[in-house]
Amino acid sequence: MKYGVVVFPSKKLQDLANSYRKRYDPHYSLIPPHLTLKNVFEATDEEIREIANKLIKVGKQSQPFTLRAYKISSFQPVNNVIHMKAEDTPELLALHDALHTEDLGGSPEFSFVPHITIAQKLSDDEHSDVYGSLRMAGVNHEESIDRFHLLYQLENGSWTVYETFRIGKDI
Repeated sequence: MKYGVVVFPSKKLQDLANSYRKRYDPHYSLIPPHLTLKNVFEATDEEIREIANKLIKVGKQSQPFTLRAYKISSFQPVNNVIHMKAEDTPELLALHDALHTEDLGGSPEFSFVPHITIAQKLSDDEHSDVYGSLRMAGVNHEESIDRFHLLYQLENGSWTVYETFRIGKDI
C-alpha cells in the first residue's frame, strides 16, 4: 500500500489554498491542502505498524513549529507546479530530517522545499497566466503546528489519515 507523511494546515489556510486548487489542481478532490514531509512510499501492513511506532518517537523528539506561508512561487522550469512557499524553520527542517533516517527509508529523492501546492499539471501558457495573477494576490499566513499525519492511499486514488502524531515532549 502507498503511504506518505504530511502536515495539514489550519482550516483558514486550507480554505485559501482550496480557493485556487478547485480551479487549478486536478488532485483537489483526492487530498486536502498539505505540506509534504515524506513523499509516497510503499509498505506492507506489518511494516507500517513498525513505521508508525518509529513516527511516535520522531514526534516526541521533535519540536512544534511555526508554519509561515509567505509567498506564491513556482517550480518552473522543472515542472508547472504553483505553490505557497513555506518558511524552512529549524524545527521543520529537523522534523523532515528525522523522517528520512536510514531506518525510515533513508534520504529523500528530492531537496526539501516546504510548500503547499495550489496548482499543478498546467500547460506552459496556463502556468504563465495563473502564476502571474496568483503571485499578485500573494499570501501571508502564520500558524503553529503541533502534529503530523501518516496517510495512506485508497483504491480510488484519494488519501486518508492512517494515524496522527503529536509533536513535542509534553504529549
